[in-house]
Amino acid sequence: MSDRAMTGRAMNDLAAVRLTEISDLKAREASFRLLFDGNPIPTALCDPRSYGFLAVNDAAASLWGHSREALLGMSLYDVAPREDWDDMRRCAQQAPVRPVQERMGRQLRSDGTLIDVIFYWRALTFRERPAELVTFLDVTEKRRAERRLAHMAHHDDLTDLPNRAFFRKSLDAALSRLYPAQGDVGVFYLDLDQFKAVIDTLGHSTGDALLRAVADRLRAGLRATDVVARFGGDEFAILRGGLKDPDEASALASYVVDLVSRPFVIDGHSVEIATSIGVAMAPGDGLSSDQLLKNADMALYRAKEEGRRAFRFFEPEMDARARARRLLEIDLRRALPAGQFELYYQPLVALKSGAITGFEALLRWHHPSRGMVPPAEFIPLAEEIGLIAPLGEWVLRQACAEAARWPGDLKIAVNLSPVQFRTGNLTHSILTALASSGLPASRLELEITETILLAESEANLAVLHRLRALGVSVSMDDFGTGYSSLSYLRAFPFDKLKIDRSFVSDLSAGGCMAIVRAVTGLGTSLGISTTAEGVETSEQLEWLRNEGCTEMQGYYFSPPVPASKILPMLKANESIDPRFLPVVRH
Repeated sequence: MSDRAMTGRAMNDLAAVRLTEISDLKAREASFRLLFDGNPIPTALCDPRSYGFLAVNDAAASLWGHSREALLGMSLYDVAPREDWDDMRRCAQQAPVRPVQERMGRQLRSDGTLIDVIFYWRALTFRERPAELVTFLDVTEKRRAERRLAHMAHHDDLTDLPNRAFFRKSLDAALSRLYPAQGDVGVFYLDLDQFKAVIDTLGHSTGDALLRAVADRLRAGLRATDVVARFGGDEFAILRGGLKDPDEASALASYVVDLVSRPFVIDGHSVEIATSIGVAMAPGDGLSSDQLLKNADMALYRAKEEGRRAFRFFEPEMDARARARRLLEIDLRRALPAGQFELYYQPLVALKSGAITGFEALLRWHHPSRGMVPPAEFIPLAEEIGLIAPLGEWVLRQACAEAARWPGDLKIAVNLSPVQFRTGNLTHSILTALASSGLPASRLELEITETILLAESEANLAVLHRLRALGVSVSMDDFGTGYSSLSYLRAFPFDKLKIDRSFVSDLSAGGCMAIVRAVTGLGTSLGISTTAEGVETSEQLEWLRNEGCTEMQGYYFSPPVPASKILPMLKANESIDPRFLPVVRH
């Protein structure tokens, strides 16, 4: 073959190769465009030095809110917040070293909003020049949900204050940094006084609104460095570091007591509450979160015991008192099944005739080692630990069974707790007690306090009407000590008003005398009998009789006695001259 023929063939072959390369290049370009432009994931090609955009797809333009044409005149710097630039550069610099770089970051949209994204960087060659392929995965909603979940895990839903878990973490951190020169760490444990009365009177929605208002006031009134938390219910806590001495802690506690005591306006109601505070300080009262919270809680309990609307610092003897109370609680839980309770009975005496008309049943606890435990000590504890409902049922059954053995039509008066109304089976319990004992319903008198009508008044009034329809009589105990007593006389036809002993014991005071006179006059006008509690002197008895009070009850006639003393008392009562009503000795 001639040289010319060979040259022509080579030229032809070279042309074929070039044409094939051009064809492959166009195919690759078309394939790239298809994969790049049609990709639903925001994707961009960038210059590795300037970070200017070489190409962007529609998804990227949509992500940033710019047109593709506008983005080709921009760079990654234009769509990232300035504080993220250094991290973006570090990621780009490592792209040639590692196949794929992944980073979490933020991007800036055209409207100025920031979005959370995950970057994926890859080095490649684009149109015969180095380039970096970057894809962006929008995780804004996912991160927002994660942040919300993290927030919810450490904050209270109702008030958005930090919760107990967050408070403990903060306290642990503060204790880890504790250094004498920096001052003490103080834990202030708060409990709202009269909060239950607010719920009973105005309802749970108002109670929730009040808790939010208290949270807002604490948040606004304290330092930004303080941790204010809600532990649940009406319990709050404050953490403050850098306390120089107890006086500084006292000043803060006093300030918070005054802050919470100012009136709140909730749903158009002026609501006044107060707070009690227990204070524990590290390092003196403990070096662990558990110990400090426990000690602050004990101090709070003491503050509430001593009159509320006050604060108390932890003292070592409080720990001993708390242990004693815990032992008493354990013993109280065992007392009912162990048969350690007994009913005593205090007579009710007609002031005109001097005759005993009935007895009030009063619970007594014979502790195997402590002896007789005062009711004032164990009744509140029973209410607190949820034993008052079973105790109340036992009292009903026992009192009805005992009264069924008395002669004549003597009545038995039994006190009811608000908790018994909330159980939903009070009517059934009373019917069962009457049926099992054979006691006529007309001989059972139920004593309630205003608290029962404050809480869920419509439902509780319905229960009282059902009970009265059975023939049971209903008395208002401690009449005159509340603030809505008169309104309840319109809502329910009470059979008796019991005048609280606090008024009887202080009849020498003009105010108390006027109140007792008003109550007896009200009873006479409405045809309701009145019973004076706590009568201890002949002067009290004579004044009450002259004012028209119909019954008395108190140590002047007899203290509460066990069931075995009732029949002898009734026999002795037959010969009493009603003009004198001497004390019956037992």
